[in-house]
Amino acid sequence: MFGRRLLGELRGLVDLLLPPACPLCGERFGEGEGPFFCSVCLAGFTPARSPRCPHCALPYPAEGVPDHPCEDCTREPPPFRWVRALGLYEGHLREAVHRFKYRGDMDFDRPLGRLLALSIASDLQDFAPQLILPVPLHRDRLAGRTYNQALLLARVLGRALEIPVPSSLLLRHRATPSQQGLDATERQRNLRGAFGLGRSLEGERVLLLDDVMTTGATARECARVLLAGGASEVAVAVLGRARRHRWEAETPCPSLD
Repeated sequence: MFGRRLLGELRGLVDLLLPPACPLCGERFGEGEGPFFCSVCLAGFTPARSPRCPHCALPYPAEGVPDHPCEDCTREPPPFRWVRALGLYEGHLREAVHRFKYRGDMDFDRPLGRLLALSIASDLQDFAPQLILPVPLHRDRLAGRTYNQALLLARVLGRALEIPVPSSLLLRHRATPSQQGLDATERQRNLRGAFGLGRSLEGERVLLLDDVMTTGATARECARVLLAGGASEVAVAVLGRARRHRWEAETPCPSLD
């Protein structure tokens, strides 16, 4: 009790001497702002709202229509129960993810992870996951980047929701070529056999975590492996859901490595 009180006093002193700033724009928080991002930057996050696919959360451009399955999920129902996203992969959220993933700004894990926890809290009341598993990186990719952004996010989410995050349960056995420029079928073929499990899952409900979903190929393959390994259900949470339709050309992400 004493330690917690002292820690709170120390944090208050730090906030007084060095007022918290928005991690995205660097501006000091104004009254009533924070603790994640300033109001201006948060306004640049586009919520992932309806209308969308109820399975993979693909957003639709039309307004005023009900949620309905997309073509891909109609042709091949996904192995996961649902996908939830903090927002659409554009604007300030895209910038935050790029800085977190490619520029080494690892401190974005806390504001992004806590915002994601808040945004999916109501969905988790019904799903009640027993494990949170990040999409893993192959050891060669991890050596180059030095950290797995999905694992950092998962740890923040796990602490916020009090759910275990085993870091070596879902594994990436095979390095795969870049997914950029591939369609959904090619991406699925590219990922086949890339993932495995460190142990069997005995009826456990799993929340799979990744930073961005584009075609959903990675989430589909990971969920397939988890269910084959004994998981009872899999749901997916991501920071950003891309607006990507069959009739739209995919805009390549700039290389920030």
